[in-house]
Amino acid sequence: MGSAELWVAVSFVIFIGVLVYVGAPGKILGALDARSAKIKAELDEARALREEAQRLLADYKRKREEAEREAEAIVANARRDAEIYAADAKAKAEDFVARRTRAAEQKIALAEGQAVAEVRAAAADAAVAAAERVLAGQAKGELSDQLFERGVSELRTKLN
Repeated sequence: MGSAELWVAVSFVIFIGVLVYVGAPGKILGALDARSAKIKAELDEARALREEAQRLLADYKRKREEAEREAEAIVANARRDAEIYAADAKAKAEDFVARRTRAAEQKIALAEGQAVAEVRAAAADAAVAAAERVLAGQAKGELSDQLFERGVSELRTKLN
């Protein structure tokens, strides 16, 4: 009956025939087509996810840049406000010192005026007392009274 190779070839042909009869090649091709479609769908989904991720990344980059610009603007405004407040505080301090200086100068001038008035009053009192002693010793009676009254009134009008 033939060689072993012949029987292997015959059984292989019968096996292939049974597979074709049962529809195995269609099922295998269908499974491969389904697998191919599934892989294609997964690739399409991965591509869509990648595009969405890139859009989100670009959006977040834009938002970060906007936030950085806004933060820089806030810092710049804060610096400008601080400079304005510092200048205002300096001006107010200088004004306060100037007002205090003027008030002190006015108090000093008032005190000087009062001191001069007190010295004049003391000098006038001393002059009156000295004149009174001199005149009391030199003039007696009615003449002394007249001289004394006239001297006191003249001295008071001149000093005040």
